Amino acid sequence: MERSYASRSSGELATASGGGRPVKVIPLRHPPGFGSLSSSSQPWWWAAVGRARGMRPVEWAEAALPCVAWMQKYRWKEDLQAMSYAKLAGLHPIYGLYTGFVPLFLYAIFGSSRQLAVGPVALVSLLVSNVLGGIVNSSSELYTELAILLAFMVGILECLMGLLRLGWLIRFISHSVISGFTTASAIVIGLSQIKYFLGYNVTRSSKIIPLIESIIAGADQFSWPPFVMGSTFLVVLLTMKNLGKSNKRLRFLRASGPLTAVVLGTIFVKIFHPPAIPVVGEIPQGLPKFSIPRGFEHVLSLTPTAVLITGVAILESVGIAKALAAKNGYELDSNKELFGLGIANICGSFFSAYPATGSFSRSAVNHESGAKTGLSGIIMGIIIGGALLFMTPLFSDIPQCALAAIVISAVTGLVDYEEAIFLWGIDKKDFFLWAITFITTLVFGIEIGVLVGVGFSLAFVIHESANPHIAVLGRLPGTTIYRNILQYPEAYTYNGIVVVRIDAPIYFANISYIKDRLREYELNLPNSNRGLDVGRVYFVILEMSPITYIDSSAVQALKDLHQEYKARHIQIAIANPNRQVHLLLSRSGILDLIGAAWCFVRVHDAVQVCLQHVQNASSSALKLASQASGDSADSISTSKEEQQRIKQDGFFKNLCKAKNGNADSGTEVQPLLRQNLV
Repeated sequence: MERSYASRSSGELATASGGGRPVKVIPLRHPPGFGSLSSSSQPWWWAAVGRARGMRPVEWAEAALPCVAWMQKYRWKEDLQAMSYAKLAGLHPIYGLYTGFVPLFLYAIFGSSRQLAVGPVALVSLLVSNVLGGIVNSSSELYTELAILLAFMVGILECLMGLLRLGWLIRFISHSVISGFTTASAIVIGLSQIKYFLGYNVTRSSKIIPLIESIIAGADQFSWPPFVMGSTFLVVLLTMKNLGKSNKRLRFLRASGPLTAVVLGTIFVKIFHPPAIPVVGEIPQGLPKFSIPRGFEHVLSLTPTAVLITGVAILESVGIAKALAAKNGYELDSNKELFGLGIANICGSFFSAYPATGSFSRSAVNHESGAKTGLSGIIMGIIIGGALLFMTPLFSDIPQCALAAIVISAVTGLVDYEEAIFLWGIDKKDFFLWAITFITTLVFGIEIGVLVGVGFSLAFVIHESANPHIAVLGRLPGTTIYRNILQYPEAYTYNGIVVVRIDAPIYFANISYIKDRLREYELNLPNSNRGLDVGRVYFVILEMSPITYIDSSAVQALKDLHQEYKARHIQIAIANPNRQVHLLLSRSGILDLIGAAWCFVRVHDAVQVCLQHVQNASSSALKLASQASGDSADSISTSKEEQQRIKQDGFFKNLCKAKNGNADSGTEVQPLLRQNLV
């Protein structure tokens, strides 16, 4: 018997037994801190305290007030010139202006996005009107009080989510759900504004069927003047938007489109005084006064709506803010973003603002106009403040159809039918999510649409987590790399050995599925193209590099699986676990149960050792089968089936001896491995 030991510094072990080729194994070292709780069991807040100790005063200021970051890098001359193209969006006559005033200043200080335009948006306005319309008449003072109270409640929820660091919740809502929801909402919003084109009232609803029924029922009251004027303004707005998109030199047209429609409409009304075209009417002059929100007795009835608006704020604001941050090359913290929106809504509610959030269309215009810092929001706030102080008498003659055309023009960009076509071509599951969200939002309303879309999105996430991808691996020819045999059919697999990779954390929800798949691989032996034909699986190698986490339920299930395999004389081997998983397996006793000699750094090491066991046991089994065949030749001929049974029995017995370190051909392999791995 020949033994060869590698030097301690090399970290490798070379063994040769029975005249076979050397097997080189890199020992799996225990990570630093093994056997102690020094590094992995520190409290969750310990790392945060360490970071806080090393922070400079400027970093503290940036953490408390994100505006400090962009103020240090602000390019005054270039960016002020670029921000001169920012537009003043058409909003609700007075409370829309209030909502676009105070929240802008607060968000510029506490928010982390440099391009997000905060203020009233069509979707939130529709939610507010639908909910409050079912509680009180829109002409009453209580209606306004409840809308302002909603801003306070939404702000509290957003601040809590930011402080509790719940910004990660947006990750569970897929892009297909967001796209289907915004597309359906855009259609509903557009139909809700068409009454200003038609000249008669339409039922206030977030469902498409009542809207269409109301439009058809009032067709006899149709009026041509507002329809012609509104359609003209809509064509002008869409034309200016498309020209601004297609030509960089004309991008100012997109920003100035709403202002152009308002100015032209106001001039037309002041000159011709058309009686058939309704106008905004008188608007109070001056800045909003400080007042505490009222109507707290309605908090319980408004809570579901506040939660829903907060969810819409996450979808609309954080989503567009992250996209703009990526385009402009800076990082955005979702939790700071939620906190900034919350502060803006809370303070806005003390100045007669209803819920504000980020706007897709205005933020896009901000970005395209060259806004690089939060100062763009402050300048927009100053412009709105100046309008409230000096320009409200001019707003009284703005045609309502012009404001409706501005809203419809803004939401046309949210109709994302191209996304549905794209999803149909690449992923039917995501297309189903898009379609179910789109249909339920149109038919059952925005509230139900959000719940159904998010519910299905979470259901798909849970399904994927509970049924993770599991691959059987094979060795790529000429390498020591192991890959999925379905992706690389030419990869080598070995008789008696199955290499399995689990591409997910192992926890209580998916452990049963994983065990079922492992049993399936055992019973339905994959077609192997290398090694001796041993008729069944004797080794299962788990490639654990993708496994980031194992919980207590999975630990117990792995112990049960080991006992089941042991009863069927199958050995488990573990390859390449990460540090945390390795520590957990060690502390739970699984490594002792499996055997430290069956833990490897590389899959190739595990396969080499298993192959050596298979080859040694096979050679002994062949000798035993040949002796049995020779002894029976004088009396009665032995059938092929009987010879195969004798051969497998001999292989089985010798393999058991080899794994226990007692087989003649494999005696030295196991101790050498233990010497270097324990």
